[in-house]
Amino acid sequence: MAIIDYTPAALDAAGGALAEAGPVYMVNLVRYRDQATYEAASDLPPCSGREAYFQRYAPAFQAVARGEDYSVFWVGNVRGVLVGIAGEAWDDIVIVRYASFATLRRILENPAYAEQAAPHRHAALADWKFMVTTQPELPR
Repeated sequence: MAIIDYTPAALDAAGGALAEAGPVYMVNLVRYRDQATYEAASDLPPCSGREAYFQRYAPAFQAVARGEDYSVFWVGNVRGVLVGIAGEAWDDIVIVRYASFATLRRILENPAYAEQAAPHRHAALADWKFMVTTQPELPR
């Protein structure tokens, strides 16, 4: 079953586990819809899910997140899976660095995100995994 949204409980759990840790790297595994599908009526011309993600969602996210400390760390096309769940396929991996989890949370909880960015993400994605990671202190 595809899940393309996070819950407030998931944000609370991650925030509690991280405390003031920073920076965090959000790993997005994304599979696009062939055709972007908007829940509400839209005057936007039809496009693919990939186009909706990069040409609509990304700019809307950038506008909402203006002034926050974040950057796109990596965007890569998935070309093959050597170990994984049978039948599970991903189109891209997007990793975004945030100064802290609190930074990400401010963006996601901004009402402008729900109004301006989230509808494009929902329209674009057929499936999504969204994971918070930190860089560990490695023994020397």
